[in-house]
Amino acid sequence: MCNPACFIFTVWLIALLVYPGVPARSGESYLKDNITVRQGDNAVLKCNVDNKVSRVAWLNRTTILFTGNEKWSLDPRVVLLNTAVTEYSIKIINVNLYDEGPYVCSILTNKKPESTKVHLIVQVPARIVNISADVSVNEGSNVSLMCLAIGRPEPSIFWKFRSSKGDGKGNRIITEGEYVEMTGITKDMSGSYDCITSNDISPPDVRTVQVTVNYPPVISRARSTGTAVGQKGVLWCEASAVPLADFQWYKGERRLFNGLNGAKIENKGKQSMLTFFNVSEEDYGNYTCVAMNTLGITNASIILYGPGAIHDVNNAALSPTSSFLLLTLVLTLSVLSKF
Repeated sequence: MCNPACFIFTVWLIALLVYPGVPARSGESYLKDNITVRQGDNAVLKCNVDNKVSRVAWLNRTTILFTGNEKWSLDPRVVLLNTAVTEYSIKIINVNLYDEGPYVCSILTNKKPESTKVHLIVQVPARIVNISADVSVNEGSNVSLMCLAIGRPEPSIFWKFRSSKGDGKGNRIITEGEYVEMTGITKDMSGSYDCITSNDISPPDVRTVQVTVNYPPVISRARSTGTAVGQKGVLWCEASAVPLADFQWYKGERRLFNGLNGAKIENKGKQSMLTFFNVSEEDYGNYTCVAMNTLGITNASIILYGPGAIHDVNNAALSPTSSFLLLTLVLTLSVLSKF
C-alpha cells in the first residue's frame, strides 16, 4: 500500500510526463549540461543523490524508465548502473535518433520533490545516400553530377577531381555543394569525381563518379625513320582517342596488311607500329598512318628513308584532314569490311 510520500512521488512522476511545466511550480528543478553522443554509441545519464533521498526515478519525455531498482521501460537497451551510493545512473546502449530529447531524474527528499533535467543530443555521421551513376559523353556535351548526404550536424559536401591521365596534375577540389555543373566538357575533364561529405563526427564518406569523355583521334607522336637496305626498320604512330582508335597503314593509296610484303603491323592500345624486317629499296618512301574511331578520323605522313637522305626525323607531317581520296578510300574499305 502506497504511503503519503509514495503518493506524492507518484503524482509528481505523472505530472512530469503530462505537464512539463509542473516541476518548476511544485518543487526544485535543475538543468544540467547537454549530453552529446554519436549514433550507435552508449550514453550514460548521471543523477547525484544523498542519504536524505527516499525515492528516485528516471523518466524521458513519454515514459517512466526506472523507479528505484524497478525497471518500467520495455526497452532492453536501457539499463540501471550499479554505481556509488551517491549516484543514480542509467545507460542507453546503441543510441539512436529516437532516443534524443529531455530526460529527468526525479527524487523525493524530506517529502519534497526535486528534479534534474538533461537533454540528450544524438549526432549522426555524414553518409552519402544518393549519387549520380558513371557517365560517358561526347566532348562538348553538358554534364551534371549530383551527390546527396545526410547527417547531424548538417554535413558539408565538396567535390574533388582526379584526372584520368594519372599524372596527379589534375587532382584538385573543384566545387562545394551537392551539384557539379560542367558546360562544354573537354577530354581534359575526363576522370574520377570524388564526392566527399563530412560533419566531423567520423571519417569522411567518399563515393566516386567516373566521367568518360569520348573524342575523335588526335595523333600525338609520329616519327620518320632512316634505315639501311637489309636492316630492320620501324615506323611508329601514336594516337589518343576515346574509344581507342583503330589504325590502318597506307603507302600512297595502297593499304598495307599485316604479313604481306615482309611487313608486320602491330597495334597495342594507342600505338601502332609498321615493321620491315629486311628493308629493300622499294620500301623507301612516304607512308600514312590513319587513326579512326566512331567520332572521327585523322592521319599522319611518315617517311622511311635510306642513308644519306636528308629529312627532319622529328617532324613527321600531321594532318587532320588528309587528301579527300585517301579518306574516302579508308571509309569505303571500313564499310565494305562489315559485309
